[in-house]
Amino acid sequence: MKKITHGFIFLLLVPQITTASNLKPFTSDGCSSFPDGTFSQQSLWGHCCMQHDLAYWKGGSELQRQQADKELERCVAKVGEPKIAKLMLAGVQVGGSPQLRTPFRWGYGWPYGRGYKKLSNSERLEVKQRLDAFKMMIDDFINRLFIQTNVIK
Repeated sequence: MKKITHGFIFLLLVPQITTASNLKPFTSDGCSSFPDGTFSQQSLWGHCCMQHDLAYWKGGSELQRQQADKELERCVAKVGEPKIAKLMLAGVQVGGSPQLRTPFRWGYGWPYGRGYKKLSNSERLEVKQRLDAFKMMIDDFINRLFIQTNVIK
């Protein structure tokens, strides 16, 4: 009988003891291939796109996507650009399909092929943990920036 080495046992156990997340860290490219604002106000609706990216990153059901797209439209219209809002709505409805292999598809935080699927409790927890880590990174960046700015003065 062959003796089983420790390395072989380790390889068998790894999938059972690791709980590595399939969810990538949150990223946003603003309004993707669309401007974040007008020529005079270049980030006028950029915050709307960031919120939309957050919804697209975590994904979920088809109804949740429709709600995220309508919220983008409302947000852009609220900053005074209702025609742009309609154009953006049409763009995300066509270009945001989870079946497309784009970096901005519905559910882009998860591996390709997830489609429309409500998040489980454990997936919602993963989303929260990733967002908490993202917030801490932003807070740390702002604190460092503030400290460096005060040191320079």
